[in-house]
This record gives sequence, structure tokens and C-alpha cells, in this order.
Amino acid sequence: MREEDQRPDPDALLAIVRREEEGKRRGQLRIFLGMAPGVGKTYAMLEAARAKMAEGLDLLAGIVETHGREETEALLYEMPALPRKRIDYRGHLLEEFDLDEALARRPALILVDELAHTNVPGSRHPKRWQDVEELLENGLNVWSTLNVQHLESLNDIVAQITGVRVRETVPDAVLERAESVILVDLPPEDLRQRLNEGKVYLPRQAEWAGENFFRSGNLSALRELALRSTANRVNTEVLIYRQGHSIQTTWPTAERILVCVGPSPTSATLVRATKRLADGLHAPWHALYIQHQPGGEQTSRALANLNLARELGAQTHVLAGGDVARLIVGFARQHNVTRIVVGKPLHRRFTDLLRGSPVDQLVRLSEEIDVHVIKGQDTGTPRAARPEALPTPRWKDYAAAVSVVGLSTAACFAMFPYFELANLIMVYLVGVMAVAFWLPRRASALASGLSVLAFDICFVPPRFSLAVTDVAYLVTFLVMFLVGLVISGMASRIKAQADSAGQLERQASELSGLSRHLAANRGAANLVQVARNHIAAVFGCKAFVLLPGASGKLETAFMSSDEELLSSKDHGVAQWVLDNEKPAGQSTQTLADSDILFLPLPGADEVLGVIGLKPLDEDARDSLLLPDRRRLLDAFVHQTAMALDVDRLEEKAKVTLMEAEREKLRSALLSTVTHDFKTPLAAISGSAESLMALGESASPEVRRALEENIAAEASRLERLADNLLRIAALESGAVVPELKPVPLEEVIGSSLARLESILAGHPVRVDVPPDMPPIPMDEVLLEQVFLNLLENAAKYTPPGTTIAILADTRRGEAVIEVRDTGPGLPPGDHDRLFERYQRDDRRGGGRGDGRDAEGYGLGLAICKAVIRAHGGSITARDNAPSGARFTMTLPLHDQS
Repeated sequence: MREEDQRPDPDALLAIVRREEEGKRRGQLRIFLGMAPGVGKTYAMLEAARAKMAEGLDLLAGIVETHGREETEALLYEMPALPRKRIDYRGHLLEEFDLDEALARRPALILVDELAHTNVPGSRHPKRWQDVEELLENGLNVWSTLNVQHLESLNDIVAQITGVRVRETVPDAVLERAESVILVDLPPEDLRQRLNEGKVYLPRQAEWAGENFFRSGNLSALRELALRSTANRVNTEVLIYRQGHSIQTTWPTAERILVCVGPSPTSATLVRATKRLADGLHAPWHALYIQHQPGGEQTSRALANLNLARELGAQTHVLAGGDVARLIVGFARQHNVTRIVVGKPLHRRFTDLLRGSPVDQLVRLSEEIDVHVIKGQDTGTPRAARPEALPTPRWKDYAAAVSVVGLSTAACFAMFPYFELANLIMVYLVGVMAVAFWLPRRASALASGLSVLAFDICFVPPRFSLAVTDVAYLVTFLVMFLVGLVISGMASRIKAQADSAGQLERQASELSGLSRHLAANRGAANLVQVARNHIAAVFGCKAFVLLPGASGKLETAFMSSDEELLSSKDHGVAQWVLDNEKPAGQSTQTLADSDILFLPLPGADEVLGVIGLKPLDEDARDSLLLPDRRRLLDAFVHQTAMALDVDRLEEKAKVTLMEAEREKLRSALLSTVTHDFKTPLAAISGSAESLMALGESASPEVRRALEENIAAEASRLERLADNLLRIAALESGAVVPELKPVPLEEVIGSSLARLESILAGHPVRVDVPPDMPPIPMDEVLLEQVFLNLLENAAKYTPPGTTIAILADTRRGEAVIEVRDTGPGLPPGDHDRLFERYQRDDRRGGGRGDGRDAEGYGLGLAICKAVIRAHGGSITARDNAPSGARFTMTLPLHDQS
């Protein structure tokens, strides 16, 4: 084996390095995995923990569920335990794992039982495995327990086996990232015995469980799932280790089968035989096609056989042509394959003498890998099998090869009088190399033979004859021919590798382009348009995206105007794909008579829609059968689905946030009604009762005071209700500003006129430039802003202090400031002043009329809502040297 083939795989080494680096940064997770409750996971974890504690390790029992089992509780004796956190949920105090205290304690090892547990609402994370993830991210080592039915990928299988749908699940990635998985196994009979003895559930629960979930058949199936999950995880580690350390020998830790398919009709029989073999061995299997030349009838037949293998459950692969046997063995070793299935050659024996037998070479190179040679059954017309060992050149390729040899000979005639014959041989080799690089291998072989013949006839004495006077030239001819063949073979392999690398680079670039454009867009329509454009450009297809409506039926199709609408039949195929979450249509075995390939768009919890591809020509249709192109298409589809899912979740989050805001507003309104409304109502009620009790005996002064109090409190209550309704309407979008250009001086003048009595004790200075353009505004709403700001300034500044209104234009915006020279703003976040019910209780002063300056904290909130509705912004800052400054910016052009 060549030295370069024994070098470690850089990607595998990188995976090992990344895992080691992540292990240094993150804590290590050990999972005790069992098939069902009661197998002893917690007991095994505590036993191992006591051994660590005996070694002096700083250990903490974060949360351990003993379920009242005495033997388990005994293992907790003298083990440091974390007090549980009490959370009030609907009037009940429930105990949960205290994540904050665990992070504060930072033990070397913490035990967190029941990884799939759902936390009480109000906890930091909804799931306990998320608590464990935070512990690991903070560098803490964690031991935990898990039952196999809680794995997300096995949820449907467990429900099918047991008839019980497990609601608490853990992502498979948690198990995959675990540093180690300890399988806690127990025979089903022993587990049922423990159940009957009351060591798993209470008697009534145990009786029900024994008749349902804990049946012997169910437990055997769950046990197999646990064993397989553990074995699959260990096998992944084995593959990474083998690739990283360049171990070429197959380690037969588990059966894996590889079937080699081609264009022959017998390959279909070969695929079905391999499927039966894989089912019998319960082994995963791969189907491999060695492609020498894209396109053509043979490639179409081979892809059809490869598609059959994929439909039957194989992982399909296509490799660029070269040494067939070496490619197969190299692929098998890379994937730790234990058995290779190939078809028995049907051509005549003398063909192998001329071209060599790939099957014989495969048997010799495979060494420890078993090779199954199976005779396929051709269901069509009997004919001699013609393996696609080499691409068949066209007559133009042969003509080009002859032309190159002719040009080389002409160059040699020009060089002959001045150079030795050895130099002329180099010219012919350069010509052979050029043919090998640009033309198929058979054409380069022809060029090698013709070069030897031309050199003999034209330049070797006696010239212009096939006779050779010096026998040593025969060796020269042989070496020249062999060197030409070797050069052609190496050039062909280099070209194939370059084509493969270029194809991989193009696929990565295409996928990166799609991801980049999807990330830059929002909204289902925009995301779908981006996906359609990319898929159409990359795969040469018309793309259709259909999304379900409220009824669950596909109602919306995003298509360009020049595309024909889907027929009712195609629409039915698309609906089947949505309902069954499986591909259908062209190149599949479901509803294959459709000329459109339909694929589901899988979301996190449901299918988001269906994407359809209609190839524009035969080449595009054949490309969809190639496994690498199909994998690229699947990546495109999943990227699109992910973007749509994120967009959908963002919309849900917005709705949830709006609902939360509405709930917050309702709570605040209720608080205001029960507090702020109560004060003026009590005053009105008390004054009215006093009037009724005193009757005619009340003096005119008393009656006047009580009546004024009733009127003032009623007016106060009216203002509060009006403000609450106004801000609710503004923030809900019920009020839309009617924008029209209005001179700023008119709004300021109207506001000052309405507040004349309140501002009587404050000099007001207005500074608006003469060339100030009209501002697009809703005059009534903006007047309310000035009323609130000016009244606010009058409330919280001493009498006699100046209030200034300044205006200017900057970069297409109007900048308006309301300044005062009072005590300034309270310390802290000034932006919080614009939130509802934020009162400025610190600033003193009072208005000049002596009335109570207490407000409800709604004025500035209304100002902010109005300015935002106009497309502007408002800020509050301290004014130098004293006072406060409120700055508004409004666009000078209509933003609607």
C-alpha cells in the first residue's frame, strides 16, 4: 500500500482535536442508560459515585430520585447533597434541582438523576437536560441517568412497540456528546420480578404496568433498542479513531455490507439480494457506483439501480472513475465494511486476459473483508454483459489522438538533424501526456501505441520501415509504450480527482450561497423565492413551493407568473407528501408517473410544506438520481425548511410577546383600577356622602368645598381614563396617524394657548427657525405630546424657571427639544421614564397654581407612543447646567 494512503485522515484528526478541545472547555457527561424504569440506573450511578468519593473526589448529589427504595437511599448515606429548590406552582410548593446553587458550589462531580425530567414552570430551563447542558458549559462534570424510550429518535418506535407515547424526550445529540455511556442491563424476567416485588412502582401502578408497558415482549424490544443505541455510539467512536489513526484494516465489530452496482440489469437482482442479506444480519448497508463518464444510457441505468437501493434502505454513493477494485476496497475500509457484494462476471474469459478482472483484483486486495460474488438474473433479453470499466471514446477523440501524434512527429522531423533520438522520445511522451489529460484513457492508449510506431518507422534506422537493426531499440519501444500507458493512467486519475474536488467545492459554494441569502431575508414569501431561485439555478428545474393553509390543505403556491399552475393530479401528489412526510413523484417509487419530484419541508415539530422540482431536460432529470446531487438537494430542502421554521417561530415569538405585553397591560390596568381609580372614587363618594348627611345644615362654604372636591376628583378620574384608553389604542395600532404637512409654529402656539393658566408662572421661550419646513404629522396627536411635555415641565420645576422650546433640522429630520431649568431627572436609566406608570417622585417644585403635582406615570408613555407612530424617536437627558431636556426627532418626509 502506498505511503500516502497510510497517512491519517485530516478531517478525522480534526474531529478528534475538536472533541478534545471541547472536552477541555466543557465538563464531561456520563450517562447510565437503561431499557426501562427499575433496571438499577440510579443504584449503579450511586455505587460508582461512592467509589469516587472514597478516592477523595469532591462530589455532590445534585438531585437523586430514590423513589422510596431503601437500598438506593442507603447509598446516599453521608454523601454531600444539594438542597432542593422550592417553586410555588398554582398554590403548591414543588421541589426542583437548584441550578444556581450547583453553579455556585462548583463540585468536581455532580449527580443529576433523570435526565429527561420536565422542570416545574418557572424554572430557568423547561427540561433537566438543559440544566445539565449549562453545568457542562460551565466546566462541571455530570453523571446522569436515562431510559432508552426517552431518546427523541426512538420516540415513534417505542410508541409503536409499547402503545405508550413518551412525552419527555432528550435530543440524541446529548447522548452523542456524552463522554461515556454505561449500559445498565437486566433480563426482562428479573425486571418483572422486581416489579412484582414492589421495587419499581406502588402495587396499583405495578399491576397496571405489568399488564401494559412491562410486558415481556415490550421489555425485550426495549432491551434491544438500548443495546443497539449503545453499540451505535461506540461504533461511531471506533470509526473516528480508525480514520484519525489511518487504520486501514477493517475492525469487524459489527456487520456492514457494501454492494457494487452498475448499469447491468442484473444489478437490480444484486441489490435485492444484498437487502435480504442485510436484513438477515440486521446490518446497515451501502450501495456504491463507480462512475467513469457522466451522462449516457449506461449512467441512467446505473442510477436507476442506485435509486432502487436507496428506496430499499441503503446509503448510496457515487465515486469518480479510476482503479475500480482499489476504489471499492478504499471505500470499504473507510466505512468499516465487513462484506462486499459484487456481481459474477458474465463476459468471456479472454476479455479478462486483455483488460484484467476487477473481481479477481478485488478479491486479492480485500484481504480481511469477505467478498460475496453473486450471479444476477437478467430479466431482459440475454446479451453479453459489458461492464463500464472504461468510458468509450467518440471517434472525434480517436481523431484528436491521431492528430496529436502527427504533430509530435512533425516536431520530431524538425528536431531530427540537431538532437539525439532520446530527445525525440520526450516529444512523443509530452504528446501522450496531453492526450491523457484532455481525452479518455483509451484514446491515450492509442496515442501511446501510435507514438511507438511512428518513432520506429520515421526515426529508428533503417528509417521508413518496421525493421530494426539494433535489438536494443525493442526495449526502448517497450519502455516508451509502458511509460505512455502509466502517464495516461496517472493523468486520468488526477483528472478524476480534480473533477471530484471541483464538484465538492461547487456544492459547498452553492450551499453556502443559499444559507447566506436565506439568513439575509425574512418572511415566508421572500425565503421561498430565494430557495426557488437557487434550486432552479443549481439543478436546472422549475421549483414549486406549496404551504398548507389553516385547514391543513395545500393552498398557497409560490410560483412566478410565467409558470403553469399545477394540475389537480400533481396537487394530489403534493398533498400526499405533506400528509405522509415522504418524497413522491418522479425518480421515486411512490406515484412515479408524475413528472415532478415532490419533497417535504420538515420543520422541528411538523411538516411546513412541500417543494416540487420539474426538470427542464433529460440531463437535469438524470442529475437528480445521482446520490451526491440528491444529498445536495436534501441539504437545500433542509436549509429552506430550517429558515421557514425559524421565521415561523419568530412570528410565534412575536405573537407570544404581544400577548405577554397585552397581559402585562391588562394587569397594569387592573392595578390602576384597583388603586388609582380607587382614590378619586373614594374622594367623590366621601364628599357626596357628606353632602347627603349634612343636608341643609351645611354652610355654603362647606357645600362649595365638597362640590369642588367632587368636580376635581371626577376631572382627575376622567383624565386617567382618557390617558389609559389613548395609550392602549396607540400601542395596539388601533390609532393610525393621519400625516399631513403642518407648520410647527401652529402646533406649539395651540399647545401654549391651552396651557396658559398652567404655564402662567413660567416664562416660555420658543426658538423655531424662519425657514423650518412643515412637518408631516397628525396635528391632534402631536399637540398632545407638547401638552404632556409642557405640563410635565410645569409640574416638576419651581415657579419662575424658564421653559424653552427649540427646533432645527438635521439630515432630513426635524429635531425638537423641550427644556427646563428645574432640578433635573432622577438618577438611573432615563429611558425608563417613558414606560407606563413610571412616576418622577424625586423632582420637586409644583405648579404655579398650587394644585397637587402627582401624576399617574402615563404622560411620557403617551408621548413615546405618538412619536413612534410618526416614525420618530424621543429621549430624555439632563440639561446643562440644570434641568431636563426632552428631544424629539421626526422625519421630514411622509414615511407611510
